[in-house]
Parts: sequence; C-alpha cells; structure tokens
Amino acid sequence: MSDLAARTGWSRQRMWSRFGSQIGLPPKRAAMLVRFDHAIHRLVRGHTPARVAADSGYADQSHLHHDVRAFTGTTPTAAANEPWLAADDRAWPAHGGAA
Repeated sequence: MSDLAARTGWSRQRMWSRFGSQIGLPPKRAAMLVRFDHAIHRLVRGHTPARVAADSGYADQSHLHHDVRAFTGTTPTAAANEPWLAADDRAWPAHGGAA
C-alpha cells in the first residue's frame, strides 16, 4: 500500500481510507480473506493442511487452522467438505497457477 500511495501522490493514511471506503474492509483484512480463499480452495482440492499452510504464507498449520475456524466456525477438514465450497473449475482450475 505504501508503494501504491507513493505512486499516486496520496499519503498512506489516505490510501488506506480510500481502500476501506471502496472495498468495505481495511487492506489487511482484505488480504487475510484473499489468502484464506486461496487456502480453502486448495483444501477442497485435497491438499494437506500442512502443505496449504506452507504454500499460502501461513506461519504454520495452526495459523491456517485459526483462520479457517474464524471464517467458517469449523475445522479445515470439515470446511473443505462443505457443499457451499464446491470448487468452480473456471475460477479454481485443478491445474495451473492457482494449484
């Protein structure tokens, strides 16, 4: 955000404020949700929680578990089996960069 603010000529505070007003979340919370979204879809595809945590930028598996519980109220394994998380092949291809 600081780099983007510098390139636009806005202060970091103004950038954060504008981001929040446009997106509805502070940048850090939005980044947490994006990271969680990528992680949970990898769990749906059958990747192990330890591998997903390592590849998704979590400090360790317990941090992934914490986010999954915070966002879904359940464990990573239970969340990955939820029908509302049915993977969309177009948005989450089984092969390629998102894997």
